[in-house]
Amino acid sequence: MGIRVGVDVGGTFTDFLVKDDQGAAKVYKTSTTPEDPTIGFFNGLSKAAESVGLSLEEWLRQVETIVHGTTITTNAVLTGEGAVTGFVTTAGFRDVLNMRRGLKERQFSIYAPPPQLVPRRLIAVANERVTADGAVATPLNEDDVRQAAALFREAGVEAVAVSYLWSFLNGQHERRTKEILEEELPGVYISLSTEILPQIRVYERHSTTALNSYVGPVLNRYLSRLQTRLQDFGFTGKLLIMQSNGGVMSPEVAQRFASNTLLSGPAGAPQAGIYYGAPHGFRNLITVDMGGTSFDVALVRNGLPSVTTEGSIGGHRVASPSLDIHTIGSGGGSIAWVDDGGLMHVGPKSAGASPGPACYGRGGKLPTVTDANYVLGYLDFAGGELTLNGGEARRAIEEYLAKPLGLSVVDAAHGVYQVVNADMAAAIAVVSVQRGYDPREFVLVVAGGAGPVHAGPIARELEIPLIQIPRESSVFCAAGMLLSDLKHDYVHTYAREFGSVVLEDVAAIYQNIVNTAVKTLETENVSADQVVIKYSADLRYIGQFNEVEVPAFDHGDFSAAALLTLTNEFHRRHDELYGYSTPASPVEIINLRVSALGVTEKPIADTHVLQGTDPSAARTGWRMAWHEGDWVETPVYEGLRLFNGNIVPGPAIVVQPTTSILVPSDFELCCDIGNNYLMYRKGEDVAELIRKLSTGESQ
Repeated sequence: MGIRVGVDVGGTFTDFLVKDDQGAAKVYKTSTTPEDPTIGFFNGLSKAAESVGLSLEEWLRQVETIVHGTTITTNAVLTGEGAVTGFVTTAGFRDVLNMRRGLKERQFSIYAPPPQLVPRRLIAVANERVTADGAVATPLNEDDVRQAAALFREAGVEAVAVSYLWSFLNGQHERRTKEILEEELPGVYISLSTEILPQIRVYERHSTTALNSYVGPVLNRYLSRLQTRLQDFGFTGKLLIMQSNGGVMSPEVAQRFASNTLLSGPAGAPQAGIYYGAPHGFRNLITVDMGGTSFDVALVRNGLPSVTTEGSIGGHRVASPSLDIHTIGSGGGSIAWVDDGGLMHVGPKSAGASPGPACYGRGGKLPTVTDANYVLGYLDFAGGELTLNGGEARRAIEEYLAKPLGLSVVDAAHGVYQVVNADMAAAIAVVSVQRGYDPREFVLVVAGGAGPVHAGPIARELEIPLIQIPRESSVFCAAGMLLSDLKHDYVHTYAREFGSVVLEDVAAIYQNIVNTAVKTLETENVSADQVVIKYSADLRYIGQFNEVEVPAFDHGDFSAAALLTLTNEFHRRHDELYGYSTPASPVEIINLRVSALGVTEKPIADTHVLQGTDPSAARTGWRMAWHEGDWVETPVYEGLRLFNGNIVPGPAIVVQPTTSILVPSDFELCCDIGNNYLMYRKGEDVAELIRKLSTGESQ
């Protein structure tokens, strides 16, 4: 295995994890360059090359794989800077896309119209109709399509989305529409709902298809520029793009299915959490990643990340499968402010990469979480490239927080710390308590450059018994990207009551999907022995609106016994999710799903020899830090000199080049067999905690 590189472009920093052919890992960070993210991308690669005394060209020739998570499409939607997009749909249903589900983001404001991806003037209709059984009732009026093309040509559209009413049952009209549009509008990016999301529910299908066209040209330009520059520097390895579903794909597939990258930024975190928890047998995890701009939370249960088909971005539904990640605007760069009523808030606005927090000395004037942490004595960066400016941090907090609130600078900074901790604890409760899971039965895996400073109070608030902090926590998502398989999700609507299911038809539908999936993986150079196919189905009780996805037909067993097993599993999962099930009620299938994996080679977790409990060799000095309402002379340890078995009692601060770990007074920290960190309340037997959490015993 050659050099492998994980790259995660965040709102403030671009993170790099480089693993050499021996499996040794190195961490690098550069500032994100929003004006052109490829600049920050290549700055980081250059830094990695320089660290081993090579030019970028020499080093890239040794790189086997680069896995890239990008926020290009996410930012295009959130900033409204996607492609000028046209939309073609069935006559009589022109406004379905912009009506959405009839809901507004702010229900009680008459001045809060839903955002529009496609303005009404660029929505064209064509006379056509396919009935609910897939038959053609009204043939496609090709003149309508050509008139739509003329409209789009005059408006200068860059992309077109096509989504007809019942096309998921019969896609011939969409395919013909694409042929006409390609004749009339050469070079324009075209998305068909039958390719992007061929499933029932018209708004969700419209929205996902429109999003694919809206961001497709933006992603294509970025990937083309990135690939060209990589080739210019002599890169001959494999570039893979992170998807929202936690898998990766080739750039060529990404350019066709751009909407699959909309939520890809934090998608590496759950896979990384599973990897770091595996040596201890942890299968129930809550992963949190606090970067410069956001705080991302995901739940892993029984070794599997939660997946949803009800994601959204910028108010628009994304119905393609994606990891169920809850994000709030609480990062190290989140700006603290006081409202008109005299209450303090933190975020969601961020100082970003430029100018950044006031203490970075790059022109930032507003107080941020990072400024508060620095004033409280929690940050050092341990030899990192930034020299923090304490005077600027205190000035920002005094001017914008302390004076308006009548507090001292330290009390105001501590207020910021408490507010952001409460916000993050509430975000964790969304993916755990609100969904019926007890956080006391999970391990909190903490990541991000800022996350380990806040982990203790969050765990204390939610009574989470054990915190795991990977040594590479500051590049957590980049680490997860290197652990991800190639993955493609497919769906086909097959709405039937169980009594009318024809197993031969089900088998034929699944086989067609599998054939398509295998062909796609072949284009990504996946060999047959690397392919893993997973079947599932969306089920519901008749009369329900929402479905439950259930694993189905193991190993392609389409027997009556397998159908009965599917039914029983649905009742079990429904009870697990909603607290009840009604086995006597009739059940129906709505969608058939396939996940096709191209399994990649995974590194084996490092293990290290037990070194004893004494951490004194890693202690570098003392620092005044704020603990429990007072300044306390606090020991500071260099994290990279702590090893398996070392125990650090709180209060303490553990520093690494790109992150700091705050050990509160009532906690202690130890290094585990992988030289990662475990943190827990004083007086707890960590071995017993690990045993209980790995076996699933109630806390």
